[in-house]
Amino acid sequence: MSSKTISWEEFESVDIRVGTIIQVEDFPEARKPAYKLWVDFWWGIGIKKTSAQITTNYQKNELIGKQILWVINFPPKQIGTFMSEFLCTGFSREDNSIVLAIPEKNVENGAKLV
Repeated sequence: MSSKTISWEEFESVDIRVGTIIQVEDFPEARKPAYKLWVDFWWGIGIKKTSAQITTNYQKNELIGKQILWVINFPPKQIGTFMSEFLCTGFSREDNSIVLAIPEKNVENGAKLV
């Protein structure tokens, strides 16, 4: 699969930050199995919410306290009765399940990927 070449400015326009998951709930209204996630970004960003189709590889209790990389400058998206405020990043496996993108070591919430 070939990737489109982008400029450095285009890369810099994607705001990827670290945030810590502080709350997880089931999302039974979603068309595909998903969780509702609340994430603390700190640094003036605060707490935001999203949904994520990560139920195959993660149980709710193991997600609390986990730091993940998130794209925070996409427009909010209504998913059923829930407003998703940012995008969870991860890698797709052969079975289409998602493995979350996480920093190797803990960093301060809100830190930007550079």
